[in-house]
Amino acid sequence: MGSHPFHFDGGRELSTMGATWFVSYLYYQKIDNTHRNWDSVKTCPNRISVFNRTQHYYRYWLERVLEMNDKRLNTTTIGLKAKETKEMAKKLLQAVQWD
Repeated sequence: MGSHPFHFDGGRELSTMGATWFVSYLYYQKIDNTHRNWDSVKTCPNRISVFNRTQHYYRYWLERVLEMNDKRLNTTTIGLKAKETKEMAKKLLQAVQWD
């Protein structure tokens, strides 16, 4: 899980989940239920718990992910690269009805 908190609203929670993990899990829920990269870590139950209580941040976090450093996003252990993560974030922002 993330060792450095992001310096924006909800950054500590996003760090706990990991930005790429967050995008992967939201993508699985909203766009493609066959996408399972998020499920490759042992800490999924903990991350899902954080995910479920932070819904009010989802859109904001997706926008922040698009601004993130690719080198940092490429350090994920769930098999997604920065380019893929950002493409998924873009699709989510376009496809999901945000309040």
